[in-house]
Amino acid sequence: MAHVRFFAAAQEATGRDDERRDERTLGALRAGLTADHPALAGILPRCAVLVAGSRVDDAAPLDDDVLVDVLPPFAGG
Repeated sequence: MAHVRFFAAAQEATGRDDERRDERTLGALRAGLTADHPALAGILPRCAVLVAGSRVDDAAPLDDDVLVDVLPPFAGG
């Protein structure tokens, strides 16, 4: 299962810091997160989603125990 961590606005939208997911690709994970957390639908397309620290496309497989970070855009200077 993938370990998904939520930050900033994504954390607020889901109401949690993290969760375990069983989707096998990043695209399936995005769809599952949006279905389970409707408030995330408006944020997720703008988020950087890192799989094991790297940006990958939606076809990328999610290995067991992989770390996925959902990072909304940050402002500041």
